[in-house]
Order: sequence, then structure tokens, then C-alpha cells
Amino acid sequence: MDRHERFDSASRVIQIGFWVNAALMTMKLLAGHFGRSEAVFADGMESAADFVAILSTMIALRIGRKPFDETHPYGHGRAESIAAIIVSLVIFATGAWILMRSVHTIIDRAFEVPSAVAVAAAFITILIKEALFRYSHRVGAKLESPALLAAAKDHRKDAITSISTLIGVTGAFFGITIMDPLAAGITSLFIFHIGYETFMSASHDLMDGKPSEQFVDSLVRIAGGVEGVEHVHEIKARRSGQYVIVDLKLDMDPEMTVKRSHAIATEVQRRIFERFPNVGDVMIHINPHEEEHEDLIRL
Repeated sequence: MDRHERFDSASRVIQIGFWVNAALMTMKLLAGHFGRSEAVFADGMESAADFVAILSTMIALRIGRKPFDETHPYGHGRAESIAAIIVSLVIFATGAWILMRSVHTIIDRAFEVPSAVAVAAAFITILIKEALFRYSHRVGAKLESPALLAAAKDHRKDAITSISTLIGVTGAFFGITIMDPLAAGITSLFIFHIGYETFMSASHDLMDGKPSEQFVDSLVRIAGGVEGVEHVHEIKARRSGQYVIVDLKLDMDPEMTVKRSHAIATEVQRRIFERFPNVGDVMIHINPHEEEHEDLIRL
């Protein structure tokens, strides 16, 4: 899959989520208002906040698909991680709004009995949002896209919210009116957790966090399997959107010609690219094997 296909796939997932979310938002706001359910109306307001998150993701994908240029030699992929940070902040803000509203309702004891339309809206939302989560997560994991995975978590957050909403609005429908605002308050705690996970994951990428040990071990095996490579060490990798940029050092015969060592390094790059479609670049430094040498570094 080339870079254009990758970004087209990601954009398609986001656009589907955008329009489905718009329909759900309208349905929940109307059902919450006319169905007299604070939990369902809060769910609709949460969907409205999701517009900010989805819109930022769409913008990030548009920016991230731009190729490298003079001012951004590593491309524009970090825009996806920035979008994921924005999504996490929107999730946090949504959770805080729902929590405060539910607390005020319980303190003021301003309970209402919701209608059946509110119950139906919560149930429909669960089914649709869980389907969106599975679809977005599957494509996001395949592309290793921070923005898509953040959007998928947001869909899962909505599904969890609606489960709690369904329990609360159903209880209130049968006369236990406090369950409606109580469900909204409990839901906010799940929302905070998902926001935290999204924020930490995006921050890890923006801070050039280390990739998984499994990924590093695979790089060692691939590079070490090329004839002429005596030793592989000091592997570093950092994420830039859907791509990973790899740095590694190879020890080779000190008597080897520059032409031969270059050919070996190129073969290492080729094999890594074949094994990992999400690797965008492989930068290789060559050292003489079993000879004293100094690698200058300031980090």
C-alpha cells in the first residue's frame, strides 16, 4: 500500500465517522430534549464536542499526507499526534461538563421521568458507535495511524457512555429517576480514563518514545541476516504519524570498500521496508567491526 492509499483509507474512515456522528448527535439532542432525559441530552452534547475532535483529525490527515519539504525534512506526520492530543483534551472537557451537570442535577434534585424515545436513542447509539469503533480500530491498527486510533477510542468512549446512559434512562423510565443523572456522572469517569490513554499515547510519540521491544528485535534479526553485517546495535526509532523513522548502526569489515558497504546497507533498508510497510525511512551508520572507533553524539 503506497502513501496515497494509506491516507485515502484513513480519510475515508474519518469521513464516515464524521457523518454518522452528525446523525447521532442530532438524534440524541432531539431525543434528550423531547424525551426529558438529561443523560441522553448530555450524550448528544458529547457528540457535538466530538465534531471538534473529528474535524481536527481530518485537518491533521490532510496536513500529514503532505510529502517532506525544505522546512519539514521528516514530513508532516506529527500533525496526527497533535490532533490526537486535541482529541484527548476534548474528551477531558466533555467528561468534566457531564460530571458537573449530573452533580448539579442530583444536588438540586431536578429529576424527570424520560420517555421511551430516549431509551431507544441510547440503544441505537451503542450499536452504531461500537461498529464504528471496530471499523476505525481495524483500519487504524493496520495503518498504525495515531489519529485514527484516537478517533477509534473516541467511538469506544461514546459506546461506553451510551451503555451507562441506557442503564440510567431505563431505570429512570421505570421510576428510579435519580439513575438518569447518576448514570451520566459515572460515565464521565470512563471518559476521563479514555482521554488519559489517548493523551499519553500521543505524548509518547511526540516525545520520540521508544517503539516496542518486538519491533526492535525484528530490526536486529532482519539487519543481522544480511551477509556482510557483523553486528547491529544502537537502534533508535521514532514515530511520525503513520510512519516510523529508524536509525541503526552496522559493524562491517574495515577493509570493505565503500561501494560494497553501501550495497549491504541498501539491502538492509530494502528488507526492512519489505517487512514493515509503515517504516518511512531507515538511516544507517557504518562502523569498522572489532576496531576502536568513536561515535560523536551530544544527546
